[in-house]
Amino acid sequence: MITNLKIQGFKRFVDQSFELKPLTVLTGLNGSGKTSLIHSILLSQEAEKCKPEGNVQLNGPYGLELGTVGDILNWNIGDTLGFEIAYGENSSCFDFDWMSEESMYLSLSSKSKSCNTSEHARIGSFTYLSAERHGPRLNHLGCSLPDEELEVGYKGQNCAQILEARGSKPLALDRLHPDSEAPSFLKYEVEKWLSEIARPVEIEAERYPGSTVYSLKYRTIGGLWVNATNMGFGVSYSLPIILAGLTATKGGVILVENPEAHLHPLGQSKMGSFLAWVAAQGVQVVVETHSDHIINGIRLGIGESKYLTADSAIIHFFESDEIINVQALRFTSVGGVDSWPDGFFDQYQIDTAALGKLRRRG
Repeated sequence: MITNLKIQGFKRFVDQSFELKPLTVLTGLNGSGKTSLIHSILLSQEAEKCKPEGNVQLNGPYGLELGTVGDILNWNIGDTLGFEIAYGENSSCFDFDWMSEESMYLSLSSKSKSCNTSEHARIGSFTYLSAERHGPRLNHLGCSLPDEELEVGYKGQNCAQILEARGSKPLALDRLHPDSEAPSFLKYEVEKWLSEIARPVEIEAERYPGSTVYSLKYRTIGGLWVNATNMGFGVSYSLPIILAGLTATKGGVILVENPEAHLHPLGQSKMGSFLAWVAAQGVQVVVETHSDHIINGIRLGIGESKYLTADSAIIHFFESDEIINVQALRFTSVGGVDSWPDGFFDQYQIDTAALGKLRRRG
């Protein structure tokens, strides 16, 4: 598990450290640094795979499009650019060099060091789900890997293939829905969570004979099977998050951007509770969100369902769009938040107060 992240000279970060918990929430104003923090973890993950003094691409892996070195440097710190990730007592430190500001890659310097723990190389040990996930599609191109090596993919592009290959296989006991009885298959557990979060559905995944193409079909309980394009975005956007949470390796990391996308407020709350539950199963979750319903779902997962202890979660609230100013907010055992700074999900109160004034004037 990542316990601390230090960022130097990257985008808007001069020199800043962040404490990470089993569940870490990133929230705040647009353009305030949340996505840059996620990008720093993604670049560190690529650096972890490199040989000593290897190169890290700024464009390509995980769908990144960071441009050139000149686009990502923070000019207030000179030529320093690096990340340090602590995994408990171990840590990986990555310092970077570059040929020019027009370079589209970073080179690991001789000062870099990696802890090289075997967990980082395991299948399912690291999953990133972009804000731009695949919406409803008739077909999905297969991935040329053995079934046991398949991962969801940063856009959720491999969901159909994973469900076709592993959907009828028993799921580990620690990933069964709290209301499930053992044994149960991956497909049924995905359906249970998807029915709570998006809508009650059943899923059918298939591979077209003699092809490398897969498809997903859905039906409401007792209804007719329909193509994914006739089911809506909420189901398609939620599916990869649920599948990642149920298949990630214990001790692994899941990064999720905008898990609330295309979900009704009730579904957003249920998604927050699901993410708290996943974190309680030993999978670290880092989530970037703009939804108070996601936050409230996490709070219910801590205070009501008791999936996760309060000290196992943290919120990093990015306050300002002018300079990096981040507050660390803690949860209480009953699902509260220890402080509620200005701008932290208070828009509902602001709007209802304004509407109240309008009614009084009328």
